[in-house]
Amino acid sequence: MTVLHLLLTAVLQQSTPAPTAAIPSGVADTSPFRRLVLPAPNEFRSGSGAPGPRYWQQRVNYTITATLDTTTHTVSGRETIRYTNHSPDSLRYVWFQTDQNIYATGSRGSFINPADARWSAGAFRGGYTISGLAALRGTEPGHGDTPVRRTPLATTPNGTTLRADLDRPLPPGGSVTMELTFSFQVPEHGSDRMGRERFPEGWLYEIAEWFPRLAVYDDVRGWNTEQYLGQGEFYLEYGDIDFALTVPRNFIVAGSGTLLNPLEVLTATQRQRLTRARTSDSTVAIVTVAEAGQAASRPTGVTPTLTWRFSAKNVRDVAWAAAPNFVWDASGWNGILMQSFYPPEANPDWHNSTVYVRHTIKHYSEKWFRYPYPVAINVGGPVGGMEYPMIVFCSHRAGAERRALFGVTTHELGHQWFPMVVGSNERLYAWQDEGFNTFINIYSGRAFYGGDVPGARGQADQWAAFAVTGRDVPPVLPADRVPRPLLGQAAYNKPATGLYLLRHQILDDSSRFDAAFREYIRRWAFKHPTPADFFRSMEDGLGEDLSWFWRGWFYRSDVVDLALDSVTVTADSAGAKTARTYLSSPGQLPMPVDLTFTFADSSSVSARLPVEIWYLGNHYVDLHSIPGELVRVEIDARHGIPDVRRENNVWMKPQ
Repeated sequence: MTVLHLLLTAVLQQSTPAPTAAIPSGVADTSPFRRLVLPAPNEFRSGSGAPGPRYWQQRVNYTITATLDTTTHTVSGRETIRYTNHSPDSLRYVWFQTDQNIYATGSRGSFINPADARWSAGAFRGGYTISGLAALRGTEPGHGDTPVRRTPLATTPNGTTLRADLDRPLPPGGSVTMELTFSFQVPEHGSDRMGRERFPEGWLYEIAEWFPRLAVYDDVRGWNTEQYLGQGEFYLEYGDIDFALTVPRNFIVAGSGTLLNPLEVLTATQRQRLTRARTSDSTVAIVTVAEAGQAASRPTGVTPTLTWRFSAKNVRDVAWAAAPNFVWDASGWNGILMQSFYPPEANPDWHNSTVYVRHTIKHYSEKWFRYPYPVAINVGGPVGGMEYPMIVFCSHRAGAERRALFGVTTHELGHQWFPMVVGSNERLYAWQDEGFNTFINIYSGRAFYGGDVPGARGQADQWAAFAVTGRDVPPVLPADRVPRPLLGQAAYNKPATGLYLLRHQILDDSSRFDAAFREYIRRWAFKHPTPADFFRSMEDGLGEDLSWFWRGWFYRSDVVDLALDSVTVTADSAGAKTARTYLSSPGQLPMPVDLTFTFADSSSVSARLPVEIWYLGNHYVDLHSIPGELVRVEIDARHGIPDVRRENNVWMKPQ
């Protein structure tokens, strides 16, 4: 070995660190900064939070004809379903959602919703009558002029779901056409999501969850067959839905989608007014208060009924409303027809409804993602607030007091983005639609009123006041497992406050948040994201590991409690002063720290400490050069974080 080799060997031996002791296998990583364990990424859902290269989802198209019998309050119909299997699996059966069966005698929902509960139907008992479910063979591609034959399918009802065994397996890439007939009686109070109310001119109906719909089959769980119990909402496949509704001649119908036959169901005057409304910035009356319920508001004819035809493209559901006394007004924006339908007895602020609709659609389109549908409709009726593609139901009693009608309108229409466009599973993850929607409502209200809206959610101190009660539950709980009094906090307020906190405090740069949130919407528009997809997509766009925040805020009930334990001031030989601030985080959820230093001359300076100061534990010492006599130090002087104990946030110089 040469001298050079000996020297190199000696240097390497000196620079190579000594082996470190292995971490004992029994010691778990309990740091709040440990990585959040999410389902492993795969070819369907990538580690970036984007759909993977082999992402797939099913497609369901419906053609429906239905009749409303106002004597028995019954909807009866026939539907034809075209179901396409884009999955890699052969399917031997399909599952339907039969949500009207929540009103059947002995339903599971009736056991957990008292008769006077919001999600019940009182003493009403109803449910579906479904018959004639069959596969229509001969409709498959390549069959040419082969006569269509009906092959009855065996069915197994299970509460608010129904399994249909296919007569032959449906292979990957294959399609099957099925048909069935259905009927149900409309409850007066249908779980605050549908129903009917009597007015002097007759009944006003708001009809939803009205036809049997295919359950979602996805790459995460296969068939999603959670029961409809009332509090949890919906998870549905996308497709095109054409539907025809036969109603009494004196009725006007509002429905999801484009009205296909205005010549048959509208008067010439109404058609002219609608044409003007499409390009109008202001509200145009289609049916005035004076005209509502009058014979002249309907086309002349001898038949007792009219059939209204609608077409809705790339939607997960459709709903409709019908009444003999609708006031109807409209305006337009960017090719979208905004409309409001409400009874003459509605709160007077309903005359402003279309203004609220127009603002809402325009604001969310410009800020987050362009509204993709041709119409947006607000219906005033008995339902307090509920959303379906292109149409929402808001209480006709809501008015201007405390800005109630604006608030419910901008909220329900916000659901056109979550979950109508971004199609999450509301029944399992209500926070991914209610919480995200409540978050964007904050900015819609501010834009409309030019400042904060009284009672708006997302306020840090408001959340902290609730958190100290100890009643907080994690947002990731399925909606039906959240105690009824806490649903508003768990599914709406907490996730909205969390996103607001992330946008304004944790990131301290709203433009970064906005870019990542818009990208999440773009990636998952008309698809089915899970919570993991959201978390990963946001981290991917932000360039941040937010495991500590996702876990503490969405999966747990951790609280924020930052403390300022003490402050000492020292001076060096040149007289330069340094404040040594002793901080701690006794709460389970760490946060960045904003410090405000106030001096004897009333001047102040601020300093921001990143959340990483808590990496090595819940104590930290900050050193800060100060220009004068320090009299006060405060954590979060602007009250931007939901700190549950503000009494430990301030240090004052002893007198």
